[in-house]
Amino acid sequence: MTGLRLFRVDGGSAEEVAGSEVELERHLQTLIEQNMGTMLGVRFLASEYSTGPVHGGRIDSLGLDEDGSPVVIEYKRSRSENVINQALFYSAWLRDHKAEFEALVARQLGTEAADGVDWSGLRIICVASGYSRYDVHAIGEMNRRIDLVRYQQFEGDILALELHASVSSGPSALTRSQVDGNSRATGGPGRKTVREAIERASLGSVVKVILGNGSW
Repeated sequence: MTGLRLFRVDGGSAEEVAGSEVELERHLQTLIEQNMGTMLGVRFLASEYSTGPVHGGRIDSLGLDEDGSPVVIEYKRSRSENVINQALFYSAWLRDHKAEFEALVARQLGTEAADGVDWSGLRIICVASGYSRYDVHAIGEMNRRIDLVRYQQFEGDILALELHASVSSGPSALTRSQVDGNSRATGGPGRKTVREAIERASLGSVVKVILGNGSW
């Protein structure tokens, strides 16, 4: 059996907590945005950020990571939605609008943070209830920093986040958390990763169970 399984341990007995992979709703995006630093290691900047009348789109979430890298976060609301292509489109738009992004950083986090923006480390984080093998293969062929984060909701107001796959730059940098639970995304010297943020989240031991290798 594969996939996330969560257990409530009481003494020497373990009871499985029921989980579901419901479509991602707006309230879940809001929850992640309100706790982005804890959940993803990213400082929140904006929600539903407009790309203007010409492009006619909205970036789900914009952030800045601990290393000063811009972060585009897109949420997959249905299985038919191609969230990776959408995120790539918005990351390209962001590169063409650096001054606008840096002005946003200055307003939200101050001029010091804006002066330290590192465009060489522009990142994409996709959040969805699941990904196909084609999604995982596709990001391995892209020269982009991309994290595929899988979520699952459990009873008792528990939200599980799993780093499903990650690529730092180029085809050879792909790591798949479901294949090797001990693997880490290599983001370059000193760079923080989504996996590190998830591991140090306040869920503590729950996260350690979630970050297993997925084989049962």
